[in-house]
Amino acid sequence: MNRRDALTRVALIMGGTLIGGDYFLSSCSSPAEEKDTKATTAAKKEKPFLSQDQVAYLNEVGETILPTTKTPGAKAADVGSFMAVMVKDCYKPDDQQIFLEGITKLEQASKQKNGKGFLESTPEQRTVLLTALDAEQKNYSKTKTLEAPNHYFRMLKELTLLGYFTSEVGSTKALRYLPVPGKYDGCVPYKKGDRAWATT
Repeated sequence: MNRRDALTRVALIMGGTLIGGDYFLSSCSSPAEEKDTKATTAAKKEKPFLSQDQVAYLNEVGETILPTTKTPGAKAADVGSFMAVMVKDCYKPDDQQIFLEGITKLEQASKQKNGKGFLESTPEQRTVLLTALDAEQKNYSKTKTLEAPNHYFRMLKELTLLGYFTSEVGSTKALRYLPVPGKYDGCVPYKKGDRAWATT
């Protein structure tokens, strides 16, 4: 599956356009990206965009969105590391800031709702919290103007879906995948419960 197809499918799942989608399709070359000197390049290599703790945290958030069932969940695809790269390389600085603040907001929402942090919450508490945040972002997106900031949870959810379904685990375990497609068949029988194809 190529990047354009993956973005289109995730956008359809989310019911609209994908935050940062224009940058994903242009190989993540943000116009706001500064021209690197040797010093700034070295500094960027030393300090990652997200810490290992934040990546692990995002893996847990992703696992709540796409949990392990008969197929591996989002944590198996290491969606946290995927998010770190995509937000750093493909999001505008304003959206990067919203994303970083969103991790803190999610933790605060968990403490307010459950009386404890997200990682200390039970799987059921995590699901209830993220379901409420998803409803919040959907309502926000319905009335959002073009100038208004994006909702952090929409970013988290989009990146979880994109990271998972374009990973080896998502493509081969959750979807049906043929590395080398055979002949064209325009009328493939479908049985209820069949997995979608990762390749076309």
